[in-house]
Amino acid sequence: MLISLAKGRLGALAALALGLEFGALPTLAADKLKPGDSFPDLAQYQLEGPLPEPWKGKVVLVDFWASWCGPCKASFPVMEELFKQYGKDGLLIIAVNLDDKREKMDAFLKDHPVSFLTVRDAAKKLVGAVNIKSMPSSFVLDRDGRIVAVHNGFRGDETKKEYVQQLEALLKPKAAKD
Repeated sequence: MLISLAKGRLGALAALALGLEFGALPTLAADKLKPGDSFPDLAQYQLEGPLPEPWKGKVVLVDFWASWCGPCKASFPVMEELFKQYGKDGLLIIAVNLDDKREKMDAFLKDHPVSFLTVRDAAKKLVGAVNIKSMPSSFVLDRDGRIVAVHNGFRGDETKKEYVQQLEALLKPKAAKD
């Protein structure tokens, strides 16, 4: 029984590794994270790299990416533009890398430098806790850490327009109560 259980786990790990290597992630349980849910506390996942001090109170875009992902390369300039435009208003972007080797992430960032925060999920613990359907995948979070939108993939101007609409709505100052 232990052998079949080990084979089952190894098979699942191999499938995940193959999915990561060839640019497709398997769909995880559909009941993971959806709009309205609280996003997991990043500090619990042993991510490589500095995490922001309390990020509650900020609008956050959490993006999962990898160096081998073509759409990720296209999304980075858009996220950089969004960060430069809305960072002063309270936008925080956290790009979570899924590369197996740190050198691949570092080489990507050398070719695609950004000023927003990047960390690495080497142990794949965070990616295992969220419902990643494609690369890149991103979550837009409100100031309370609740998921407002989930973006699977990056479709250029269409995705950029969606980000802008969501971020502007979340970053808009709340109207003063009478």
